[in-house]
Amino acid sequence: MSDCATDDAGGATGEPARAAADAEETKEVASRVTRAAGRTADAVDEVANAVDKATGAVDEVTGAAGRTTAGTGDGTRAVRAGLPDPVKYEPTLPGPVFAAHFHLPGDPTGPYTYGRDENPTWTLLERAVGELEAPGQDDAETLVFASGMAAISAVLFSQLRTGDVCVLPDDGYQALPLVRAQLEAYGIDVRTAPTGGDAQLDVLDGARLLWIETPSNPGLDVCDIRRLAEAAHARGALVAVDNTLATPLGQRPLDLGADFAVASGTKQLTGHGDVLLGYVVGRDAEAMAAVRRWRKIVGAIPGPMEAWLAHRSIATLQMRVARQSATALAVAEALRDRPEVTGLRYPGLPDDPSHKIAARQMRRFGCVVSFTLPTRARADRFLDALRLVDDATSFGGVRSTAERRGRWGGDAVPEGFIRLSVGAEDPEDLVADVLRALDASAA
Repeated sequence: MSDCATDDAGGATGEPARAAADAEETKEVASRVTRAAGRTADAVDEVANAVDKATGAVDEVTGAAGRTTAGTGDGTRAVRAGLPDPVKYEPTLPGPVFAAHFHLPGDPTGPYTYGRDENPTWTLLERAVGELEAPGQDDAETLVFASGMAAISAVLFSQLRTGDVCVLPDDGYQALPLVRAQLEAYGIDVRTAPTGGDAQLDVLDGARLLWIETPSNPGLDVCDIRRLAEAAHARGALVAVDNTLATPLGQRPLDLGADFAVASGTKQLTGHGDVLLGYVVGRDAEAMAAVRRWRKIVGAIPGPMEAWLAHRSIATLQMRVARQSATALAVAEALRDRPEVTGLRYPGLPDDPSHKIAARQMRRFGCVVSFTLPTRARADRFLDALRLVDDATSFGGVRSTAERRGRWGGDAVPEGFIRLSVGAEDPEDLVADVLRALDASAA
């Protein structure tokens, strides 16, 4: 009904009528929301049980028995990760150090000489990320970058040479085709295969580096990291895993055999949509020295303010991940009942094609749910009708976002494909908003 519509008496309906209509609409979905809220409580229990089960499976491999090798839980580690030793009258997390150069009399023997090479604020953040990705592993090194793509590029272009073979996923992040074109321009042979079904195994022979993205973005397929890593190493190849969607609280690639864990810290790691950041973690000193050298050459460094904001945000990572994962499962459960929804994917759903593998190697299943609506127009109406979900790209923030992914091009998805990033809103409110928007988009 338009804003200028009139009632039977000929008067303008205006805001009171719209409010009444909204109230009536709310009543119509009240029973469904109640059921969804009930499922939410069940879903929270289910995801908690799944996390316990998955953690147990990981612990069988790591011997952690419910704790990590560092001896503390995820929440404790996230809150305290990277903090310096306490000094009387000093802040627990020092503020950002803004410096292009440092006092440097005599020979350069200290850690901080020039702002493109090192910064005290980076050092604390790198220590924090390393404690999450590789807890208790003193031989792991972490390097932070200006963005996730800077981190990805640093690994690929520092490790590969003309004539090498690189294996990429053909269903990964949409910038990977750009990376492929640049690698090929440098004379590197690039092969691709889907993430699902461990299909990259079929094109590994002769490879120098295998790039894994699991869960894949945006399709949410999962591959067996340990299986692929063992096969790649048997062929003499390095293995890098994009851990952006899972976060180090969802899975730890180095524990599963990878040589590099790489991620965009722009997403759930920092979680507030206000920082561009990337990182690389690895244990091989020579390989990481090459990554560090690449960062120096191209200058792909984060600003100290961004690094400080990221470190501050990591303190709430465990709480955010737990809430967002539980709510994502609740949203997925609610969407499963909708006839207009097809192609629903969430690794935490027991009937998801990737659930079995995900439950073996993931401790939490992430905040992203993907699904397809019948048409582009239906998807656009759905997004327009959402009230608690912003129409925006990226994912992992405390405020829910969604987008019709096909609007960018580059992803092999249907026109009605939706990538929904679940935030930290109350689960029952978010479920209700999604169901109401689906109803409204049918008109």
